[in-house]
Amino acid sequence: MPLRNAARTPLVDQVITQLREQISSGEWPVGSKIPTEPDLVAALGVGRNTLREAVRALAHLGLLESRQGAGTYVRADNELAGAVRRRLARAELRDATELRRGLEVEAARLAARRRTDDDLAALRAALAAREAAWADQDAQLFVETDARFHHAVADCSHNAMLIELYADFGEALRDVLHTCVGGEVRPDEYLSHTGLVEAISAGDEDRAAAEAATFLRLYDTG
Repeated sequence: MPLRNAARTPLVDQVITQLREQISSGEWPVGSKIPTEPDLVAALGVGRNTLREAVRALAHLGLLESRQGAGTYVRADNELAGAVRRRLARAELRDATELRRGLEVEAARLAARRRTDDDLAALRAALAAREAAWADQDAQLFVETDARFHHAVADCSHNAMLIELYADFGEALRDVLHTCVGGEVRPDEYLSHTGLVEAISAGDEDRAAAEAATFLRLYDTG
C-alpha cells in the first residue's frame, strides 16, 4: 500500500485516502478487522500519531470503529452508510420504520414499472430463499433472506440513487430487525411477499405499492 503523491497534500490526508481506498475497494470488508497499528505504520511508512489521526478521522466519518482491547473494525464502506448507521443507532423504531416504508413503497412502484425478465428471475429466487428460511424456522437466516429480497425489489426499480440509499439504510436497519425478530420466528408474524412479486410481475404499480406498505406493520408503534 505505498502512498501516492505524498507531497501534494498533508500526510494525514494521504493516509486517510489510502485507508478509505482499502475499505471502498472491498479489500477490508465491512465487519472485518483492519491490520494492526504496527503493521499499518510499517506498510505506509508513517508515524503512529499520523496513523492514529487518520483512523480517528475515518471513525468520525463512520467508516471505522475502534474497540477497546479488540482492535479497529470496518463499520461501513462509504460515508453515507456510516452516517446512516450513526443516525439509525439513535432513531426511534417508529421513525426508522416509517422511513423504510417510504423507500419500499416507491421502490415497489418503480419496480412494477421497470422490471425486466432478469429482474423477475432474481426476485423470485430471493422470495424462494426467504420462504425456505421461514420453513426451516431459522430466525437469523430469515432476517438475512428477507433483507436480500427487499434489496432485490429495490434493484428492480433501476433508480441508482434509490438503490444506493436503500442499500445503505437496509444494511443498517438489518441490525434493528435482528433485535425485533429475536431468536425465533413466530407463525402469527408471518407476512407473505408473494403478492408483491405478483404485482411487480404484472406491472401493477398501485398494487405493488399497496403490498409494500403493509410489510412493516408488525413494528408500528403508533
